[in-house]
Amino acid sequence: MTDSLMTIGQMCESYDVTPRTLRFYESKELIFPIREGQKRLFTKRDRARLKLILQGKRFGFSLEEIRQLLNLYDIGDQQTTQLMRTYELAQDRLRDMEEQREELTEAIADLKEQLSWGESVLAERGVKLAAE
Repeated sequence: MTDSLMTIGQMCESYDVTPRTLRFYESKELIFPIREGQKRLFTKRDRARLKLILQGKRFGFSLEEIRQLLNLYDIGDQQTTQLMRTYELAQDRLRDMEEQREELTEAIADLKEQLSWGESVLAERGVKLAAE
């Protein structure tokens, strides 16, 4: 069993997180390391949960959404409810991300137009801009 346990340092190195992050996720009941005094030992399950937490954060899920999804793992329906709820949330998040992308694309185009205008005004005034 000790082969399947990782220390906090090993977790930090393997998943590129800080000890503070791991302690925070533990305090939010997202991971449940074995406690031996001040020492924390992380199981294979903790590692799997951490991977899902990090992926969920990357996709913009809140920690509460992630916690709720992780908690659905144990309800005894072979993770069907967990998968369905994850799929629903992911669809919503994808829609939000696509809307944000469209807004960002418009903002970029507007900014480029403003920069072009500024360049032409400055050029008319004999100002040379530094090369990009």
